[in-house]
Amino acid sequence: MIDKRRFEEQGYVVARGLFDADEATFWRDHFTRLREAGEYPGDVVGVDPSSNDPLQRYPRMIHMHRWDEIALDWLLEPRIAHALTTLLGGLEPFAVQTMLYFKPPGARGQAAHQDQYYLRVNPGTCIAAWMALDRCDEENGCLEVLPGSQDWPVLCTIAADTTQSFTDVTVPLPDDAELVPVVMEPGDVLFFNGSLVHGSGPNSSADRFRRALVAHYVQGVAEEVAHWYHPVLRMNGTEVELETSEGGGACGEWVEVDGERTIALTGTSVEPRAGE
Repeated sequence: MIDKRRFEEQGYVVARGLFDADEATFWRDHFTRLREAGEYPGDVVGVDPSSNDPLQRYPRMIHMHRWDEIALDWLLEPRIAHALTTLLGGLEPFAVQTMLYFKPPGARGQAAHQDQYYLRVNPGTCIAAWMALDRCDEENGCLEVLPGSQDWPVLCTIAADTTQSFTDVTVPLPDDAELVPVVMEPGDVLFFNGSLVHGSGPNSSADRFRRALVAHYVQGVAEEVAHWYHPVLRMNGTEVELETSEGGGACGEWVEVDGERTIALTGTSVEPRAGE
């Protein structure tokens, strides 16, 4: 049962046990074998099995559904389609991206960010389906979210600490903002709004991966999405034509009004690089 009210109020919801442990193991082993076999389209940083950086040995995979049938089947999976349609109030979702994050022991995390910064969906926003393939907790760098931030506009980015994050940008947050860790078991799926601020810390465990299979979708009212996310698919696998949204545009900056911190659309963002 998907809690649509929680999703609307908090910006995210976890569908516990949407897939069973055996299914999660199948996908985990399948994509790990593919990663260990070499490089594929979308490997923008390359693969270096001899590197001291765990994320060079196991870099994330992007857009696997464009060349791997198993990834495509998961992207369009009826259980995900049903959950998305429920959360979107009956609107049809369109599928635009798959990713696999491996996050080996010792790997850096990802600084706090908003997916809409990258996808540039208009009108509406994107929605992520983030499935745990291993147990995800604070030790191995589970996802962390900022409840309520789904109502924020896209924030202007600042430089991230690249000793802790494999990406080099993040979003500024108020001093009292506290990201909440989302502990998940294999087969659990976290659905979250494209404006929700989220990220993760490093994997500090000695021997535990934190693998996650991720997909991004856009609301069926969308007319535009950034060019990295074409072609756009209906949940039956057929293509739907959307326009390409322009890069950059207005972004939110924190300002003080009558003694209160609030967000004003006074900044200008740049278009994200390929693969982000």
